[in-house]
Amino acid sequence: MTQATTQASAGATARPFFEQHREILKRALQAIAERSYWSAYPESPSPKVYGEGAAAEGEAAFRALLGKDFPLDQPGTTGWVASESSPFGVELGVRYPHPDVDALVAAAQAGMPAWRDAGPQARVGVCLEILHRLHRNIFELANAVQFTSGQAFVMAFQAGGPHALDRALEALAYAYAEMTRTPTKADWEKPAGKGEPLRMTKTFHVVPRGVALVIGCNTFPTWNSYPGLFASLVTGNPVVVKPHPRAVLPLAITVRTAREVLADAGFDPNLVTLAAEEPGEGMASVLATRPDVRIVDFTGSTEYGEWLEANARQAAVYTEKSGVNAIIVDSTDDFAGMCRNVGFSLTLYSGQMCTTPQNILVPSSGIATDEGHKSFDEVGAGIAGAVSKLTQDPGRAVELTGAIVNAGVLQRLDRARGIGELVLDSQAVAHPAFADAVVRTPLVVKLGAADEATYGSEWFGPISFLIATGSTEESLDVFRRTISAKGALTASVYSTDEKVLDAAEQAALDAGVHLSCNLTGGVFVNQSAAFSDFHATGANPAANASLTDGAYVANRFRIVQSRRHR
Repeated sequence: MTQATTQASAGATARPFFEQHREILKRALQAIAERSYWSAYPESPSPKVYGEGAAAEGEAAFRALLGKDFPLDQPGTTGWVASESSPFGVELGVRYPHPDVDALVAAAQAGMPAWRDAGPQARVGVCLEILHRLHRNIFELANAVQFTSGQAFVMAFQAGGPHALDRALEALAYAYAEMTRTPTKADWEKPAGKGEPLRMTKTFHVVPRGVALVIGCNTFPTWNSYPGLFASLVTGNPVVVKPHPRAVLPLAITVRTAREVLADAGFDPNLVTLAAEEPGEGMASVLATRPDVRIVDFTGSTEYGEWLEANARQAAVYTEKSGVNAIIVDSTDDFAGMCRNVGFSLTLYSGQMCTTPQNILVPSSGIATDEGHKSFDEVGAGIAGAVSKLTQDPGRAVELTGAIVNAGVLQRLDRARGIGELVLDSQAVAHPAFADAVVRTPLVVKLGAADEATYGSEWFGPISFLIATGSTEESLDVFRRTISAKGALTASVYSTDEKVLDAAEQAALDAGVHLSCNLTGGVFVNQSAAFSDFHATGANPAANASLTDGAYVANRFRIVQSRRHR
């Protein structure tokens, strides 16, 4: 069988997947154009949604993987590594294939021509089928996210499952729109005076950049990795997935599923591979700087993100780094609702979200509220009281806080406790179900506007600062200055004055950060909705790209044309 015949056969095998999932693609394309609410995958783990036995079956599938070699047959395996330690104290012991990097990249490249030539529809169909099968086994995936990241189960299910799948689908929709913006063929005719017109047939090919590398993070292994993984794969690029050593299992399950679908569709499964490493091995840096790696996606520290941007010069590098997310408090017509909303945002996953507020800017003279004037200290007490109410019952608290993801967070928490007056101290909580889980409640420290050397850098974890400013105008200046210098992924403002809201929006535009206004109900600043909210802007130092827009996908391929006289 010739290579052309093999490629045609693979494309034909993949086409039924496109037809099977055509309607969900159509609806996703509509959603990114409208930016209104839509979700493809139900976020409730209720048996009414997923069936009576789904949760138990998923947990059993997860537990069946523990203490064993993960079933992944890929080339270049030189040994096996087990690097995960659960924040809940559960013994994982899963062993993953450790690759020879040269063999892995060579294998990835070998399947690229057939994948490229299959065309956008075939590739989208395969990727949609991967999402379908991941969703079918969503409880297995949710357990893997929970026990590697430290998220409480409901959050692990939602963020690690439906919300991650939604973000992947969003990336597929944007990529499909960009790939099909240019026609595949065009007849060109130019008048040539009295002679015959000049006639040509022009063919336009979507050509991938090359091998893509996805560098996973510990806290949100699927949510942060899926957009880049699927944006690269659907645009024709083979993908090497390099998970964080402490959160391998969710991405190993993802890679296993992707390889199964690729094989079923007649493509080389080595278009998606796993690069598991020992802690501290530095495999990400080795891969990211290879000449044949042409795309890099990374979520994590500013230091390493900037290193990638400076050193992976041969690649298109997409980074989401750290920042100093801020809240401006000017006034409110719902003081209790504001405190509840901010308190919940600080408590969720123990502040271990890249979107958690860190700097709460409040005039030292206090604010006007529906309950009368509140002093600076009363604002702090209101927020602290809301956090305490959420965390006073251990059984309830751990379903919000989850567990601390690594020792570095605890060390940072200890340092923060000693830098200012405590508004709220962090407390250890005994987990009712997991005796060895490390759980901490939020810490809030009082600072002044002059303490910018402290609050002007990110303190990742359950650490926030209540910052006394001379006025709302100074709060806006601090907001604009710190975010422009260090970046932020989220920002919010509370005010009953339209002029203040307008000024805050202008400051957010100047700093290039998304802004939320007067959140007092069930929408929180550290949550974003796929198909409606963009995550990051690419317009400040916290990230050089946005999840997900046209710019995020369009540079992962090129249009190459051929011309023939006719």
